[in-house]
Amino acid sequence: MNKFEIEHDFSEYKKVFLEQNAKLNLISKNDEKFLFEKHIYDSLAIKLTKRISEGKNLLDIGCGGGFPCVPIAIEFPMLSVTGVDSIRKKINAVSNIKEVLGIDNLSVVCDRVENLRGQRFDIVTSRAVADLSVIAGYALPLLKKDGVFVAYKSKKVQEELEGAKKVLAQYKAKVLDIIEYTLPLSEPYSRNLVVIGF
Repeated sequence: MNKFEIEHDFSEYKKVFLEQNAKLNLISKNDEKFLFEKHIYDSLAIKLTKRISEGKNLLDIGCGGGFPCVPIAIEFPMLSVTGVDSIRKKINAVSNIKEVLGIDNLSVVCDRVENLRGQRFDIVTSRAVADLSVIAGYALPLLKKDGVFVAYKSKKVQEELEGAKKVLAQYKAKVLDIIEYTLPLSEPYSRNLVVIGF
């Protein structure tokens, strides 16, 4: 099964995130115990695509409490990362985390993603936002010609791909890779990255 190394120390980030979570309930109390395994490690699985070092800018659609955009911005300081979400309290939380930790390569936008049309990104990500048939329709128009859309998906990936065929055909996009990986939990927890491009 695919594994990867994490270069940065996330202990300070965990502390700041948990302070925000106590106020805003970004993730469940039960998930706090697994903040690294289920959220930080999962966010950084994008390293398995080997594409991220080629990118100059990344957009995270529906960034919520900052996954995957904040861990990615910390791990890849040379990458310009933008998180977009329409929920103000979540954007405020990510903004606070950015300020406290001084994450200069991260910017956040409180807006609906369709209002970003006209902008183009090397990499677009989406984690726990919507079915692939829906989210691909938002992500693909924002990609540069040689860019990639990386969708974080569960074990039901094949079902979602079946449902997304129409939207992929509409944008002349194709699945370049499906990368399976496991979260470092005591019970095996399988996840998938779906890499889509033109």
